[in-house]
Amino acid sequence: MAVDSGDAAAMAVAVTSTRTVAPAKTKVTLATFDLPYITFYYNQKLLLYRLPQGAADFQDVTARMADALGDALAYFYPLAGRIRQEKGDGGALYVDGEEGAEVVEAAAEGVSVDQLAGEDCGEEAEKLMQQLIPYTGVMNLEGLHRPLLAVQFTKLKDGLAVGCAFNHAVLDGTATWHFMSSWAELCRGAAAPSALPIHNRAMARSVRVGLTLPASAEAHEKTDPNGPKKPLVARVFSFPEPVVARIKANANAALPPGAKPFSAFQSLGAHIWRSVSRARELGPADITVFAVFADCRARLDPPVPATYFGNLIQAVFTGVPAGMLLGGPPELAAGMLQKAIGEHDAAAVTRRLDEYEAAPKLFHYSDAGPNCVAVGSSPRFRVYDVDFGFGRPERVRSGGNNKFDGMVYLYPGRGGDSGGIDVELALQPEPMQRLEKDEEFLQIAAA
Repeated sequence: MAVDSGDAAAMAVAVTSTRTVAPAKTKVTLATFDLPYITFYYNQKLLLYRLPQGAADFQDVTARMADALGDALAYFYPLAGRIRQEKGDGGALYVDGEEGAEVVEAAAEGVSVDQLAGEDCGEEAEKLMQQLIPYTGVMNLEGLHRPLLAVQFTKLKDGLAVGCAFNHAVLDGTATWHFMSSWAELCRGAAAPSALPIHNRAMARSVRVGLTLPASAEAHEKTDPNGPKKPLVARVFSFPEPVVARIKANANAALPPGAKPFSAFQSLGAHIWRSVSRARELGPADITVFAVFADCRARLDPPVPATYFGNLIQAVFTGVPAGMLLGGPPELAAGMLQKAIGEHDAAAVTRRLDEYEAAPKLFHYSDAGPNCVAVGSSPRFRVYDVDFGFGRPERVRSGGNNKFDGMVYLYPGRGGDSGGIDVELALQPEPMQRLEKDEEFLQIAAA
């Protein structure tokens, strides 16, 4: 007799288990590129906005920005977590959790935007600006128990200051400004960021490296062989497009036919290096080092997309006796920078990673080298395009963190001046006084 087909089907399939599957946890293991920055400090950025007449109430503006911040963190989720360490001390570091970012509201209603964003900002304005950015003096390793992003909205007499502190062990400058532009897009009403971040850090490096962390920031700083940090002053020097073009032309003037021309960055970098060395009154035999934190996304083989969210930078160094640097023509210094940057290819990047993984190290600023000039940030970052719906920022600055003697941050010219570059520089007081009077550095004589 034939078996009923319905009975046969029922006998052929037996349910063995049932479960619910949730989305994967947002755990991101820090890559080798990230780890050197665990003993640096939170990166601080300050954006100053003038609120137009008839703009929404300050509370309404900041509420809208905070809502958009929450939306942005859904895409850039590592910034909402905390740093963790596997297997206790000595384990690999990773980011996990959804505790969120810290948001602070403050008021400085007696201070105008022009007092902070103008060309003649003095020492008092510099000190005030540092109060507009959270987490001054907070080391990245404190991300084990602090938010990885803190934002401060400060009401000014005629505007708004947006101060941000980012844990540098989690992201670099390229990723920082990707986040900022995406946050602004969402605040303007976009349904999603126009460029989504990539969180797969194995694309850059899949090796897991364990670290033994210091007990505190203070404990780490006490191990610095150079001792306590010396007092510094910070200034911004604005080089309009015609001045940048002149510096570049001077560096390229004596190149032989067919030689690769120096870029604006290489020319201006050489100009800063020579000028700072002169202001420091270095002796002919004193070694001076130039370091640039180079983006390695396009240097890897295969390249990593520009939207990779994390750290993908390495410091590229070149050094020379001050007598040779200052006694030679501008093209000597520019050529050294061009050579060092050009040689930092995929093989060089990998060698540096191999060296670190073989002997992980907790860095100090003094590791940058003697009499150093170090360049971070980039005039290519479109910092003046960060518009939350009430216009472009009047000025973009860095906070006091990660400013050691000779540290330079480069930004596009104020207001997005095409081709212009703002040089934000930290030096000891006496060299800074000499630099401020150096007409060759300022290019006043040739203006």
